[in-house]
Amino acid sequence: MLNAVENQSPHRVVIVGGGFGGLYAAKALRHAPMNITLVDKRNFHLFQPLLYQVATGTLSPADISSPLRSILKRHHNTKVLMGEVIDIDPTARKVILRNEELDYDSLIVATGVSHHYFGNDHWETVAPGLKTVEDALSMRRRIFMAFEAAEKETDPEKRRAWLTFVLVGGGPTGVELAGAIAELAYSTLKTDFRNINTAEAQILLLEGMDRILPPYAPELSAQAEASLKRLGVTVQTKTMVTNIADDVVTTKQGNHIVQIPAKTILWAAGVKASPIAEVLSKRLEAQLDRVGRVIVEPDLSIPGHPDVFVVGDLASFSHQNGKPLPGVAPVAMQEGEYIAALLQQRLEGKELPPFRYVDRGSLAVIGRNAAVVDLGFIKFSGFLAWLVWVFVHIFYLIEFDNKLIVMLQWGWNYFTRKRGARLITGEEELLQVAPSPNSDYFVPATNKSVVEVNQLSPSTGG
Repeated sequence: MLNAVENQSPHRVVIVGGGFGGLYAAKALRHAPMNITLVDKRNFHLFQPLLYQVATGTLSPADISSPLRSILKRHHNTKVLMGEVIDIDPTARKVILRNEELDYDSLIVATGVSHHYFGNDHWETVAPGLKTVEDALSMRRRIFMAFEAAEKETDPEKRRAWLTFVLVGGGPTGVELAGAIAELAYSTLKTDFRNINTAEAQILLLEGMDRILPPYAPELSAQAEASLKRLGVTVQTKTMVTNIADDVVTTKQGNHIVQIPAKTILWAAGVKASPIAEVLSKRLEAQLDRVGRVIVEPDLSIPGHPDVFVVGDLASFSHQNGKPLPGVAPVAMQEGEYIAALLQQRLEGKELPPFRYVDRGSLAVIGRNAAVVDLGFIKFSGFLAWLVWVFVHIFYLIEFDNKLIVMLQWGWNYFTRKRGARLITGEEELLQVAPSPNSDYFVPATNKSVVEVNQLSPSTGG
């Protein structure tokens, strides 16, 4: 039981991770008689739900990022450290960073997840995922360089490959990326080039299950697929990716094998836990689920360690309906706030009931004027759903200046159909060009082939 009086010093809370779970816990502890230390490898909070808009040139990274010190500067009980946690000593109650150690009385771990290639990690170099700012900028570079390379390519087959975009995974991330790239090709860029018709681009969305957006109601999945098709996206369900090599995606539909030549392959097909899950497993004997997330108690603590909590995407919480809660921002927010309330109650010698997630609905945008919304008691799609999506995302942006900038940027883009962040960055990769054997032009050589893969990898929602 927490007792600041007996300890003769404020209760020490260390929060590892400045994402939604960690940040909302820190914010909820603002007035608590505790010493809070928030540790993150980055000095900013990233609003991941809009990361795909950075990847497709609608927003800039700063539009959806907020410095952690700025967010918490008025929290006088809170200290922010930029650093990486490499170990935890539960006996001494220490969090070990690369260059220092932190003592804790309560520990909150909220480090999230990364891409999962189902045993084919070497695909990552040619099929990047989307979890960080660097991922988004890399993806943006690949998307826009594809059009630039196609403009210079004289060989029709190679040009077609440059104008083919394959997205693996039909979850919200894959759906949003597919819709955004379709709008780029068929609207935003259609008059920007002279040697190519960007409307000839092929955008393929591959999903291993029988429908896209599997967590959503079947009728919303069908409406989302119809909206994507109207945008020009080709949706292929029950499609497994078996290999990615030499700018070719090999897929399997039943017994039918198809090879798709494509220079731009983007991954939105699964997640795996951050490395700290292995630390928790080794040091605290935490149990991990099949994707490496930490299985937690009803109060989000690790079994046998009531002072160590795991929240957000890293937590596998299945006490509510027998299935792990989805890895979405609202879950992490509510879990972070719950732990903050729990710690304050314990400080007063009280306890809270087990955590219970309140599902206020799910949203996914498909493109301009198109989205799907599931609020539980009502499900709808189209323009009204798109408006709900817009206002919800603006509301949950952390700082006021982000809200204002994004709202103005979206308004300008809506009426002009322009995307002001279509910058190709990454000087080192831009200089790594190789001559095309059948062309007098130079094309980027950033999509090298990868070794062959023998393992079948399922494509799941991102």
